[in-house]
Amino acid sequence: MSIKGENGIVYVWDSAVWKPLACLTSTGLSSQLSMIESTTKCFPGVVKKTPGQLNNSISAEGEFIDTTSIGGDTAKMSHDKLFLIQQSKAIQQFKYDTDITNADSSKYFGNCYFTDLELTQGSGDDISTFSVTIDIDGAILLTDPND
Repeated sequence: MSIKGENGIVYVWDSAVWKPLACLTSTGLSSQLSMIESTTKCFPGVVKKTPGQLNNSISAEGEFIDTTSIGGDTAKMSHDKLFLIQQSKAIQQFKYDTDITNADSSKYFGNCYFTDLELTQGSGDDISTFSVTIDIDGAILLTDPND
């Protein structure tokens, strides 16, 4: 069964609750495994490969909405809240639910930093948008560390 892209949501732990990143238009999970290559006299002319370190990140893009001021949607996070967190350089917890319509869907958890954060504001009727790269610190977990 296919999973609709709109059902993948990224959340950030905010004291006692998971808050979704607001009005996302796209999300992605990237996992890179570095390889250590060596050649020896035991196996001349053959490159031996050994798995090295994992580097994981999440990318997300969305519409910028007010999530911090009076009258804003404080149940969500957008560029305004992410900017404050990024500037504090504090480690955060993330949750990536690949299908919010399915309780048994793949869910990923872990610690992270917001590294690349961009706000784009055009002119006229253009909607303000943001993008963020979430660099994962350590291993990705498959169970909620806050349960």
